[in-house]
Amino acid sequence: MSTFRFLDTHRTWEDWCGMLLGLLIALSPWFPTEPDHGGDAERGFVILNAFAIGILVFGLAQLEYVALQRWEEVVELLAGLWLIASPYVLGYSGTLGIWHLGLGGLVLLLAALQLWQDWDLNEQDLARHGQ
Repeated sequence: MSTFRFLDTHRTWEDWCGMLLGLLIALSPWFPTEPDHGGDAERGFVILNAFAIGILVFGLAQLEYVALQRWEEVVELLAGLWLIASPYVLGYSGTLGIWHLGLGGLVLLLAALQLWQDWDLNEQDLARHGQ
């Protein structure tokens, strides 16, 4: 029961985890992977996609740390869903595809947890986050 209470309140460490996930996503195209057999144009889209989603997740986590709003968590949910779908939509696979599936799942879970924690909070409670 104490674990449930621990997860019942949005804590600042969750925002730090979101920032770390954003950083990992942005850097993921440069993780050691198997040789790429796709074209340079395709690789460029994959890098741009990962960098953009990583910066978005990082920035939203920073915003949550400073000024918590529910829309930030909703956008993080959408970013996590896109990161999960992007290997299929953009047509890449292998180690990078697995990384993006896993990191997208973690973003999705973290955003869902934070949204659940903040669902019933009023504006004053949201403003007190991190204090």
